[in-house]
Amino acid sequence: MDIKFGRTIILVDDYDKAFDFYSLNFFCKKIYDAVSEDGSRYLHVAFNDADTTGIWFLMADTTDQKNKLGKQTAGQPTIVLYTDQSEALYNHLLSNGVTIIEQFVSAPTSKFFHCLDLYGNRITVVELLQSR
Repeated sequence: MDIKFGRTIILVDDYDKAFDFYSLNFFCKKIYDAVSEDGSRYLHVAFNDADTTGIWFLMADTTDQKNKLGKQTAGQPTIVLYTDQSEALYNHLLSNGVTIIEQFVSAPTSKFFHCLDLYGNRITVVELLQSR
């Protein structure tokens, strides 16, 4: 049996605003963008060209869904991203005005920080360090 991770889902109120944020700040690319016959849009993004995992943006349609924008995980991380250049990404996010909610934390095997997306979803960015 082969099981692998597909996508995480983030509720949005505007597909294009969400894509612009993730594209500008985390270099996401569209891997699927289509509108069904009933008018539903399906927008999936990935963090690099070789990746088939990523984010599926879903429109918050109901009042309950709209109330959950940015609160899907009740303040816990919605996404954990791994990078080999955490300081460069940190500076890139700062220069774009992204809210950093927890500065760098260093641990024996990693360093990481927390920021918010445009809806207030918490994103943890981690750089794994070589074991010494």
